[in-house]
Amino acid sequence: MARMHTRRRGSSGSDKPSADEPPEWSDVDPEDIESRVVELAEQGYDPSQIGMKLRDEGVTGTPVPDVKLATGKKVTEILEENDATSDIPEDLRNLMERAVRLREHVQANPQDYQNKRALQNTESKVRRLVDYYRGDELEADFTYSYDVAVELLENE
Repeated sequence: MARMHTRRRGSSGSDKPSADEPPEWSDVDPEDIESRVVELAEQGYDPSQIGMKLRDEGVTGTPVPDVKLATGKKVTEILEENDATSDIPEDLRNLMERAVRLREHVQANPQDYQNKRALQNTESKVRRLVDYYRGDELEADFTYSYDVAVELLENE
């Protein structure tokens, strides 16, 4: 993963093994998987958490290593079909949460220059993502600010 805010090289990570069909030991019915995905979303889990829960606990005891292989749809696609998506995408919400936490910390500790920089970097990532999602998942006139983030996160 390339580091966005340093001059260092990115660290290489492992890739998921390439597979075009689910393993034989995971023969869960796609409809069962979809209903479990929606159920977990209603309990307040994010798409990435849903994937991990299905991998670890599975549906009726059988693990689901890859939702997309088993159903032909991503977790987010299943949620969209069932109108169970949240207002803002998961990656953007996580970054906004971090930015809000950092802003509160920096206001309480004005001498913490390291975290002032971390806040700047995080907010710049948020702005980049907002540009990416604007018009699609976000309103066309959406702009990021601390107050907007606080309000959005409170309403979730």
